Amino acid sequence: MSPKTMAVLGALLAAAGVGLGAYGAHGLEAALRSAGYEADLAKRLAWFETGVKYQLYHALALVTLAALATSFPSGGLRVAAIAFVIGIVLFSGSLYGMTFLGEEWRKLGMVTPLGGLAFIIGWIAVAIAAWRQ
Repeated sequence: MSPKTMAVLGALLAAAGVGLGAYGAHGLEAALRSAGYEADLAKRLAWFETGVKYQLYHALALVTLAALATSFPSGGLRVAAIAFVIGIVLFSGSLYGMTFLGEEWRKLGMVTPLGGLAFIIGWIAVAIAAWRQ
Protein backbone atom coordinates (compact mmCIF):
# COMPACT_ATOMS: atom_id res chain seq x y z
CA MET A 1 0.00 0.00 0.00
CA SER A 2 1.48 3.35 -1.00
CA PRO A 3 1.74 6.29 1.41
CA LYS A 4 -0.83 8.12 -0.69
CA THR A 5 -3.30 5.24 -0.36
CA MET A 6 -2.63 5.06 3.39
CA ALA A 7 -3.34 8.77 3.77
CA VAL A 8 -6.50 8.73 1.64
CA LEU A 9 -7.92 5.63 3.36
CA GLY A 10 -7.01 6.98 6.79
CA ALA A 11 -8.63 10.34 6.11
CA LEU A 12 -11.81 8.79 4.68
CA LEU A 13 -12.10 6.30 7.53
CA ALA A 14 -11.56 9.12 10.03
CA ALA A 15 -14.25 11.23 8.35
CA ALA A 16 -16.62 8.26 8.44
CA GLY A 17 -15.73 7.70 12.11
CA VAL A 18 -16.58 11.30 12.98
CA GLY A 19 -19.88 10.98 11.11
CA LEU A 20 -20.70 7.71 12.84
CA GLY A 21 -19.77 9.23 16.19
CA ALA A 22 -22.12 12.14 15.57
CA TYR A 23 -24.90 9.73 14.64
CA GLY A 24 -24.16 7.73 17.78
CA ALA A 25 -24.46 10.86 19.90
CA HIS A 26 -27.58 12.31 18.26
CA GLY A 27 -29.69 9.64 16.61
CA LEU A 28 -28.63 6.10 17.36
CA GLU A 29 -30.54 5.66 20.61
CA ALA A 30 -33.85 6.70 19.04
CA ALA A 31 -33.22 4.44 16.04
CA LEU A 32 -32.49 1.45 18.27
CA ARG A 33 -35.55 2.14 20.42
CA SER A 34 -37.78 2.32 17.36
CA ALA A 35 -36.28 -0.97 16.12
CA GLY A 36 -37.36 -2.63 19.36
CA TYR A 37 -33.94 -3.00 21.00
CA GLU A 38 -34.99 -1.53 24.39
CA ALA A 39 -33.94 -4.62 26.36
CA ASP A 40 -30.27 -4.45 25.42
CA LEU A 41 -30.03 -0.79 24.43
CA ALA A 42 -27.07 0.02 26.69
CA LYS A 43 -25.08 -2.94 25.33
CA ARG A 44 -25.76 -1.95 21.71
CA LEU A 45 -24.80 1.67 22.36
CA ALA A 46 -21.54 0.49 23.97
CA TRP A 47 -20.75 -1.80 21.01
CA PHE A 48 -21.25 1.11 18.62
CA GLU A 49 -19.12 3.49 20.69
CA THR A 50 -16.29 0.95 20.88
CA GLY A 51 -16.43 0.42 17.12
CA VAL A 52 -16.23 4.15 16.46
CA LYS A 53 -13.33 4.65 18.89
CA TYR A 54 -11.22 1.89 17.38
CA GLN A 55 -12.04 3.04 13.85
CA LEU A 56 -10.89 6.56 14.66
CA TYR A 57 -7.74 5.44 16.47
CA HIS A 58 -6.64 3.29 13.55
CA ALA A 59 -7.70 5.77 10.87
CA LEU A 60 -5.40 8.31 12.52
CA ALA A 61 -2.71 5.65 12.72
CA LEU A 62 -3.04 5.13 8.96
CA VAL A 63 -2.49 8.83 8.31
CA THR A 64 0.54 8.72 10.62
CA LEU A 65 1.89 5.68 8.79
CA ALA A 66 1.53 7.54 5.50
CA ALA A 67 3.66 10.38 6.86
CA LEU A 68 6.26 7.95 8.20
CA ALA A 69 6.34 5.92 4.99
CA THR A 70 7.32 8.98 2.94
CA SER A 71 10.47 9.44 5.05
CA PHE A 72 11.12 5.82 6.02
CA PRO A 73 9.84 3.52 3.27
CA SER A 74 9.23 0.11 4.79
CA GLY A 75 7.41 -3.06 3.95
CA GLY A 76 6.54 -3.29 7.63
CA LEU A 77 4.62 -0.02 7.48
CA ARG A 78 2.68 -1.30 4.48
CA VAL A 79 1.86 -4.51 6.36
CA ALA A 80 0.72 -2.41 9.33
CA ALA A 81 -1.51 -0.27 7.13
CA ILE A 82 -3.17 -3.31 5.58
CA ALA A 83 -3.62 -4.88 9.01
CA PHE A 84 -5.23 -1.69 10.34
CA VAL A 85 -7.71 -1.56 7.45
CA ILE A 86 -8.56 -5.24 7.94
CA GLY A 87 -8.92 -4.59 11.67
CA ILE A 88 -11.32 -1.70 11.11
CA VAL A 89 -13.46 -3.77 8.76
CA LEU A 90 -13.57 -6.83 11.02
CA PHE A 91 -13.51 -5.26 14.48
CA SER A 92 -15.53 -2.08 14.01
CA GLY A 93 -17.65 -3.55 11.23
CA SER A 94 -18.72 -6.52 13.33
CA LEU A 95 -19.61 -4.23 16.25
CA TYR A 96 -21.67 -2.02 13.94
CA GLY A 97 -23.42 -5.10 12.59
CA MET A 98 -24.16 -6.38 16.08
CA THR A 99 -25.56 -2.96 17.00
CA PHE A 100 -28.05 -2.77 14.15
CA LEU A 101 -28.94 -6.34 13.26
CA GLY A 102 -31.25 -8.70 15.04
CA GLU A 103 -30.35 -11.40 17.53
CA GLU A 104 -29.67 -13.93 14.78
CA TRP A 105 -26.72 -11.80 13.66
CA ARG A 106 -24.99 -11.86 17.07
CA LYS A 107 -22.68 -14.48 15.57
CA LEU A 108 -20.85 -11.52 14.04
CA GLY A 109 -19.23 -11.21 17.47
CA MET A 110 -17.03 -14.18 16.56
CA VAL A 111 -15.34 -11.98 13.94
CA THR A 112 -14.55 -9.14 16.36
CA PRO A 113 -11.47 -10.82 17.93
CA LEU A 114 -10.02 -11.39 14.45
CA GLY A 115 -10.19 -7.65 13.90
CA GLY A 116 -8.48 -7.12 17.24
CA LEU A 117 -5.79 -9.58 16.19
CA ALA A 118 -5.30 -7.62 12.97
CA PHE A 119 -4.80 -4.44 15.03
CA ILE A 120 -2.21 -6.22 17.19
CA ILE A 121 -0.40 -7.53 14.11
CA GLY A 122 -0.39 -4.01 12.69
CA TRP A 123 1.16 -2.52 15.82
CA ILE A 124 3.78 -5.26 15.97
CA ALA A 125 4.61 -4.54 12.31
CA VAL A 126 5.06 -0.86 13.22
CA ALA A 127 7.40 -1.83 16.07
CA ILE A 128 9.46 -4.09 13.79
CA ALA A 129 9.65 -1.42 11.10
CA ALA A 130 10.78 1.16 13.66
CA TRP A 131 13.38 -1.22 15.08
CA ARG A 132 14.83 -1.83 11.63
CA GLN A 133 15.21 1.87 10.78
